[in-house]
Amino acid sequence: MTATAEKNTTVATTTKTDTALVTKQGTTTIADTVVQKIAGLAAREVTGVHALGGGAARALSAIRDRIPGASASVGQGVSVEVGEKQAAVDLQILVEYGVAIADLARAVRRNVITAIEQMTGLEVVEVNINVNDVHIPGDDDEPVTSDRVQ
Repeated sequence: MTATAEKNTTVATTTKTDTALVTKQGTTTIADTVVQKIAGLAAREVTGVHALGGGAARALSAIRDRIPGASASVGQGVSVEVGEKQAAVDLQILVEYGVAIADLARAVRRNVITAIEQMTGLEVVEVNINVNDVHIPGDDDEPVTSDRVQ
């Protein structure tokens, strides 16, 4: 004996088009670089993050810092994809030695999501974090010695 039951399927359609960025009065578009800078600044605010970016990017940044009038890029080590309503972020970070990386990643993720969503109205769907190095105090703090007489 087989029983077949028909399901009543009701498809609800919503015509709500008003969001923070898309309204009846117009559309607001946010550039990738804006979200990239917000994410970079928010990630750097978290204690335990020493720097952002891979080794080559950090080396170029160190050179740029020595040029008068040049400024470091706040978007270094940050990649973003921005749509009309959503954003995704990829971060490369250098952590301080001794910091619990899992806890740090949670704190960075929370801070980045909060900053982007509050400032832009975009929904952050993911924040991927790649820890590519550990900063050991004293590694780059050593004075440069010279054989020249001063």
